[in-house]
Amino acid sequence: MSNPDAETRREQEYVSMLYGRLDELRQQLSERMAAVLKASGGTDQARLERNVTHTVYSGRLAQLEAADHGLCFGRLDLLDHSRLYVGRVGLFEDSEESEESESLLVDWRAPAARPFYLATAVNPDGVRLRRHIKEQGRVVVDVHDEPLTLDGLDTATAGAGSGGLTSETALFSALNTGRTGRMSDIVETIQAEQDRIIRAEHGGVLVVQGGPGTGKTAVALHRAAYLLYTRRQQLTQRVVLVIGPNPSFLHYIGDVLPALGETSVLLATVGDLYPGVRADAPEPAEVAEVKGRLVMAEVIRAAVRDREYVPDEPIEIDYEGQALTLDPATVARVRDRARGALLQHNVIRPLVVREITSALADQYADIIGADPFGGPRLLEDEEVEDIRRSMLEDFAVRDVLDLLWPELTPQQLLADLFCSPERLESAAPGLDREDRALLLRDEDGEGPWSASDVPLLDEAAELLGEDDRAERLREEAARRQRIEYAQGVLDVAAGSRSLEAEEGAVLTASDLVDAEWLAERNEETDRRTPAERAAAERTWTFGHVIVDEAQELSEMAWRLLMRRCPTKSMTVVGDTAQTGDLAGTGSWARVLDPYVAGRWQLEQLTQNYRVPGEIMAVAAEVLAELDPELDAPSSVRDSGERPWRLRVEPGRLAERLAEVVAEEAAGLGQRRLAVIVPDQLLPDLAEAVVAAVPKASVGEDPAAPSPVAVVDVKQVKGLEFDSVLIAEPGLIVDDSPRGLNDLYVALTRATQRLGVVHSGELPAALWRLAPRAG
Repeated sequence: MSNPDAETRREQEYVSMLYGRLDELRQQLSERMAAVLKASGGTDQARLERNVTHTVYSGRLAQLEAADHGLCFGRLDLLDHSRLYVGRVGLFEDSEESEESESLLVDWRAPAARPFYLATAVNPDGVRLRRHIKEQGRVVVDVHDEPLTLDGLDTATAGAGSGGLTSETALFSALNTGRTGRMSDIVETIQAEQDRIIRAEHGGVLVVQGGPGTGKTAVALHRAAYLLYTRRQQLTQRVVLVIGPNPSFLHYIGDVLPALGETSVLLATVGDLYPGVRADAPEPAEVAEVKGRLVMAEVIRAAVRDREYVPDEPIEIDYEGQALTLDPATVARVRDRARGALLQHNVIRPLVVREITSALADQYADIIGADPFGGPRLLEDEEVEDIRRSMLEDFAVRDVLDLLWPELTPQQLLADLFCSPERLESAAPGLDREDRALLLRDEDGEGPWSASDVPLLDEAAELLGEDDRAERLREEAARRQRIEYAQGVLDVAAGSRSLEAEEGAVLTASDLVDAEWLAERNEETDRRTPAERAAAERTWTFGHVIVDEAQELSEMAWRLLMRRCPTKSMTVVGDTAQTGDLAGTGSWARVLDPYVAGRWQLEQLTQNYRVPGEIMAVAAEVLAELDPELDAPSSVRDSGERPWRLRVEPGRLAERLAEVVAEEAAGLGQRRLAVIVPDQLLPDLAEAVVAAVPKASVGEDPAAPSPVAVVDVKQVKGLEFDSVLIAEPGLIVDDSPRGLNDLYVALTRATQRLGVVHSGELPAALWRLAPRAG
């Protein structure tokens, strides 16, 4: 075997060369970007090309900046005695990749790098030795070799890993590292089953079902990076949308894709997908469940049609001292014609307004313009049209128009619907009285809005539409104003020429440019990134959508997301055994078949990397009680820490829990502890814990770098902690019809230690926990 120190020094030389090349490329890109920004003028096409070029350069620069941490993490020694170095980005000897350019570093997503994750001693895939390179900053601190053939033993610096897990040493080191409150990428430790899903060729909806700790979130994020690598031109401009269950989760995963150099990504919750609406109002689970049903799409449609009103009796209107009558037959004829146009409610409203006011103007013209001798009406058509236009300014006429066919915002439509028992009964005959009662609210007016309102607002926006003619007219008027101003500038410049210049052949500004070009040259350019524009535009359609904790989404939320991604290119990750929301699902077919029946593919992750075997054995008991047909994922390691339970006297739960938390926190070091408590006990237990451990955080952001977080189950979805204490698990089960699912989630957040503190009865599955003294 080779000398480890000598090999480390040898790798340091190569890695230092790679960093030198990285710095050189970053400098070149910075200079090119500066040159692009300095360029000005030209045609619309030229400006577009500059914007695209700047976007490409800035994206590549972001990748190179992100690669500064852990640039090179592996080497493949191939059977033909060539070598490939694997890292975060691809680097070449020349500035541009070409067939003649020698590869210095292979991007982890490139096909050539795949054996780094898949090769084993049983199937070496052309590799005789795999080397893992560990860096701190730009310094190589260790190398670890896995010989995959007998030939590879000659150059190995350490013993071989197992044939089951790629790089046990690197993997277990990562798993045993203390949690920081932020997810990190796993490019150095991707396992074979994860790599297969990350690189899956399926172009439609790919469902990744995985139990706790299987790395499904990391797989989904790395799949996003892989797709951006293989379909960059398409996805960079269309953006990848990543949907998470709550803001804490988004904060937790927020570093992963930027660390991989990918910025054309928007992270959001479903509640974030209606720009301009803050959807953070709390809401009972029963209400959210009703709002999440697919039938609500028909309720919203009916609510819109109910606002297209035909009166039962004629409407009397006093206009300019004359009594005008609008009969139901006329209104019904106008309504049917408008609906026949198959346009959205607000978009077709101008036609309704014109038809109704024309009918009223004709009546008025017949009255004031009647020939006293019985002849034809004395008013000309132009005069009748003037009357019609003036009616638009009359308050009485406008009130009638707003009654018959109001211009509505989605917020106004929903607020009116949820505040009126009569409107709800009319629009939702398919809901029973109890469900309609859940939807009713006392507040009059728009908002506050909850996350479950957002799919309903989006549905309403699709049905209502927006009459943007006035906005387009304003934009055109502003454009003409800029052109007139520019023409004035040119005229002043032309009038300032001296007589000698006029008689000579001196070129002036007006000889070179026209007013329209000058106006466009000074028009403000939208400098926002595609992701920023996507966040601000409700109708933006994404190139790919990743949905994490997807089992929690309601049917209406799925309807919204399918609308946002017409290509149905999605990666859906979740675990139906962990469904906690009443509006969530226990079946992927139920939520996907209405949109992509027969066109979605299911993949399974079976290895549990996060939860040690001792804890997973306890969680498996809960899973078996949930559904005997479900299999718990297999843990790849044990922690050596046996889970325990502590029963305390009734009335002393808060006091004793605080003492236990203080003891656990004292031994944490740089590690993190979650205290998971029932919703109903959160205020009292949190107060006691904070009194004992002042640095503890409560509820708001469990992904923040506080050493102790006191939270409920919903707040820890998708997160992980070194140590977990669960208070009164019996109440967690009783809190919800999906209480066993919630308990399963709570039990599987720990990477090292688990304890249970209770005064009430334990769920049956937890009696196998070892009793703790004291």
